[in-house]
Amino acid sequence: MSTADAVARETAWLTTFGDGLPALLSAQAGPWDIIQAYMPRTPAAQQTQIYVLRRKLSTARFAQQRRMASYGFHLSCVWPIGATSTGAGLAEAEQQAFDTAIGLLVQRIEDTVTDHTHGGRFLSVAETPNGTSIDVEYADPATAIPTGYLTAAVTYTADDQDYTA
Repeated sequence: MSTADAVARETAWLTTFGDGLPALLSAQAGPWDIIQAYMPRTPAAQQTQIYVLRRKLSTARFAQQRRMASYGFHLSCVWPIGATSTGAGLAEAEQQAFDTAIGLLVQRIEDTVTDHTHGGRFLSVAETPNGTSIDVEYADPATAIPTGYLTAAVTYTADDQDYTA
């Protein structure tokens, strides 16, 4: 494992399905059309999207030569007004659908009660000493709705396996 592939490993976890946790991609009956590592130059129009970004990388030294990398993941979530619409495009219904989709995303990030490693991809994910494991910050709907998109940022940390340096 390398610090350079952490975003790809987390994206792989978010696109996993059939493991008892919510499937997120629409191809597996989830609410998201796109879950992709890194932000493209031109995001897709009128599709529900999650872009997996890493906003922070830090390493900690312990036990002389042992090090552990930690990542600050930032998921940029984009939900077009009309994504779940039956034609009405009601803003209230879209906000509820977005909340439901974010709820499924949080369930997948939290993983199972007995495994917080995202299938062995990390040492631990969404576990911090201060008790805050996942933050979801929604854009103000009064500002977002006129643009045609609801947005949210989901942030959490992941610790990688330790290594010798």
